[in-house]
Amino acid sequence: MDVRDLPAVNAALNATAAVLLVLGYWLIRNGKRDAHKKVMLTAFGTSILFLVCYLVYHAQVGSVRFQKEGLIRTVYLGILLTHTVLAAAVPFLAVVTLRRGFAAKFDKHRKIAKWTLPIWLYVSVTGVVIYWMLYQL
Repeated sequence: MDVRDLPAVNAALNATAAVLLVLGYWLIRNGKRDAHKKVMLTAFGTSILFLVCYLVYHAQVGSVRFQKEGLIRTVYLGILLTHTVLAAAVPFLAVVTLRRGFAAKFDKHRKIAKWTLPIWLYVSVTGVVIYWMLYQL
């Protein structure tokens, strides 16, 4: 694999994380706690793998500029800004959420998960959108 393949790998990892997050939510809403735990740990591992690949890619390639102009550039930059700001919060939110789940502090786990899930899901989905806009548009 070449470093130029990593953006597509990253998009696939983000898409996988998004699917796992939705599945994890569905599982817990349906009382399947053990399956929920496994799926959410897999989502976390997928996101960690994404972060490693992302850092490797950008350490090799640097920043990649969006080439389009006009309204589409404004849309891209708006998505990128919200994605980036929220992505910085995801590792902290995910770790706290996981720790509370492992500690069986389920009331506290649910309280933070109500924030963690939509933010993490937004970051995962917009990661795919950013890939598409940057490399496929």
